[in-house]
Amino acid sequence: MQTSAKPLVRRRSFLQASAVGTFGTLLGQSARGANSREVWQTGNETIDEPRRIGIDLLKPTKAQLERAWELHSGSLVFESYGFSPRQAIDGTWFQEAADEGAYDEELTDIREGSMMNRAATDQREREEFLHAFRAAGVDCVFQNAGEEGNDPMRLLKRLAHFTYLTDRLKPTLSKAVTARQVRETFQAGQISLCFTGNGVPLRQRWRDVRDELGLVRLFHELGILMMHLTYNRRNPLGDGCGEPNDAGLSDFGHAGVAEMNEVGVIVDVAHSGWKTSLDAAKASTKPLVASHTTCAGLYEHFRSKPDNVIKAICDTGGYVGICAISRFLGGKGDLVRFLDHVDYVVKKFGPDHCAIGTDVAYTSRHGKAESTKIKRRPGGRSGLALRRNLWEHLWPEDKYSNSAADRQSLAWTNWPLFTLGMVMRGYSDETIQKILGGNVLRVLEANVSARRTTAPR
Repeated sequence: MQTSAKPLVRRRSFLQASAVGTFGTLLGQSARGANSREVWQTGNETIDEPRRIGIDLLKPTKAQLERAWELHSGSLVFESYGFSPRQAIDGTWFQEAADEGAYDEELTDIREGSMMNRAATDQREREEFLHAFRAAGVDCVFQNAGEEGNDPMRLLKRLAHFTYLTDRLKPTLSKAVTARQVRETFQAGQISLCFTGNGVPLRQRWRDVRDELGLVRLFHELGILMMHLTYNRRNPLGDGCGEPNDAGLSDFGHAGVAEMNEVGVIVDVAHSGWKTSLDAAKASTKPLVASHTTCAGLYEHFRSKPDNVIKAICDTGGYVGICAISRFLGGKGDLVRFLDHVDYVVKKFGPDHCAIGTDVAYTSRHGKAESTKIKRRPGGRSGLALRRNLWEHLWPEDKYSNSAADRQSLAWTNWPLFTLGMVMRGYSDETIQKILGGNVLRVLEANVSARRTTAPR
């Protein structure tokens, strides 16, 4: 596990992004009550307001704040599943295309492309993007780089967007395809993305099993290191978590898991049904994960995992990444509840099997202004509302609700508060560093294909 401190240049930039001057002034005061509102401020209200809310929930002492700050800024933070900061849509480009009669798919591509890689060409968005990354203190993200489903062309689009972004922002932001590259980027004080796809690419010719799974290796060579076995619906591999009846991993699904193990792609069952997840864990010869989920033992939701599934995942050497989606966490759905789920995994299954995959994103402050450039559609519909829900988006209705403040406490840029919360619950530095990224790095290394042993790990 990586434990060495980040270089001085990295530490300075991280502290500057989080206004260490304000924090330093408060170290001689109590960090409780009103004073806690001023901790770790950045001057960006989109970041600062969630920070104030989170600090008020936790009510840390001065010593806890100091330890958490040092630990977070000195540890390799590797998110098990999530999103790099989203950039503002290019409203002018979008509206010009709409006026020219662009089809919805083209407009969708403009919207997604802008939000995923505008920082590559727009200085304002680049500064916002990097500011959010530094404020969060995140070093690497397992980045959603493939739309939900099994269509190779759809899966390629997001992969192309993020490849473009990392190609143009390196070395500040680079694509990592090995654990060694993640470590080296961390040591250089820079940021990296590892790519994950929200589905297994299938040729959909249905001639034979090997042919159908042939694109798994190709996508891996393009940089996809992890794949969702299913999304919410049933597919040829198994059943998604939104299906009312879960028949488990199919015969073809067993072949799919074997192919992913062979190639070196991490099997992710975050969106798979409970039986499908259990079957996949039993079938996998490599550590398998649920990269962004919650614990059904605390709150049963179709996106959660029960104890028997979590144990099966742990038995492979894998991990459960706790997400920051309020309705999956239950209770108040706030930062404290999120930490309860982390606690549940650590205490019941051990610190080697817990990670954090927030499944939430920071969004550029400039997005609202850009959206005003886009005309509303006939009937008053938003100009950005381009289609019905995708086929894969089977989301059974629930009646959960909570406050905006509770949701804000789980903001992506509140990663330092995740560390603070673990400090306050008495976790050792070693345990916290495993959860912050050590476990994700270990599983990435363990999934390297035996056929590629000459490649750097």
